[in-house]
Amino acid sequence: MQLHPALQLSALRFGAERTPVLIADQFVAEPQHLVDAACRAEFVANSPYYPGVRAEAPAAYRQLLLGTLQQTLINFFQLPARTLSLSVCHFSLITTPAAQLKLLQRIPHFDTTTPHALAAVHYLFHAKGTTPNSASGTAFYRHRKTGFECITPERELAYYRALESENDGPNLPKADAGYIQGSTALFEQIGAAHGVFNRIIFYPRHLLHSGIVTADTPLSPDPRQGRLTISSFIDCVSG
Repeated sequence: MQLHPALQLSALRFGAERTPVLIADQFVAEPQHLVDAACRAEFVANSPYYPGVRAEAPAAYRQLLLGTLQQTLINFFQLPARTLSLSVCHFSLITTPAAQLKLLQRIPHFDTTTPHALAAVHYLFHAKGTTPNSASGTAFYRHRKTGFECITPERELAYYRALESENDGPNLPKADAGYIQGSTALFEQIGAAHGVFNRIIFYPRHLLHSGIVTADTPLSPDPRQGRLTISSFIDCVSG
């Protein structure tokens, strides 16, 4: 597995905290091979929080991801490490109908409060919808009550207390609200990275975020038809 010869990197910053997000377009040379590998993989529902199914990504992909971009990620995100590792790297398919979501799946989330931990999402589907990128990508948010965009260890307790105080309020997303669509009474969308085929994005895991899932998004368990991505968690190993 190799990088695409037309790989192009670009940088974005979102919100009042100017949190960096790195985008790599045309990431792998033959992305269809990854789709084919997903078709051969065994997907399972392995998380009470993720609204879909997952399968292990190929070892060659894991090697490519860090073998080629490790120093770029260290430099761009100013990570206090010489070495990075992958704690998670799997194919992902969102399959849960909007009406069946649990409350925590209807609001933005963060993956960890650990400083310098990164997430990566590699989009391996072609957006379907009435406008380009209308059913795709990842959106980033600010919690209105606290003003928090990133949930650090120092903010975690205050954030959870604020969420708890909103549990019985009129602005809590109802059971039929489905996947979050842009800004709401509780959360303000501060930016988005659109889901372009063979694009991979990198962002800090403590940044509030949610996948963009609309009525146009195919929630098929078939990797050739559904919202196929590779999701990875990247951690600092040594300083």
